[in-house]
Amino acid sequence: MFKEKPIKVVITGKAKEEFDDLNKTVGQEIKKGITSSNYQTLLKSIKQKIDLLRVNPEYGINIPKNRISKIYIIDYDVNNLWKINLSNSWRMIYTIKGNNIEIVSLIFDLMNHKNHNKKFGYKKK
Repeated sequence: MFKEKPIKVVITGKAKEEFDDLNKTVGQEIKKGITSSNYQTLLKSIKQKIDLLRVNPEYGINIPKNRISKIYIIDYDVNNLWKINLSNSWRMIYTIKGNNIEIVSLIFDLMNHKNHNKKFGYKKK
């Protein structure tokens, strides 16, 4: 429990689609006897980070407010934004919402490093 409230992790939007596609791909690989791949490593990384969020929603790196995309503000009513670095240079983007009853880590974007830099306006050096 975080600050004496139960913690829930929810995957939604584009992240849910990515996560479901990744699960499907990994399932197909396992059926074919493939026991190790970049997809499997990424899926394992996502699941591990979700477990960490269930213990501490502030596990990730807080993104400065001036870097929050207006799309996130409009689509998810975001006033705080966090990222977690995943394997294969992928990023998990989420916000923390709460009320008197529970804390919710709402994961709404999974992206590779290149797309992350583009979305957040980081310049290539």
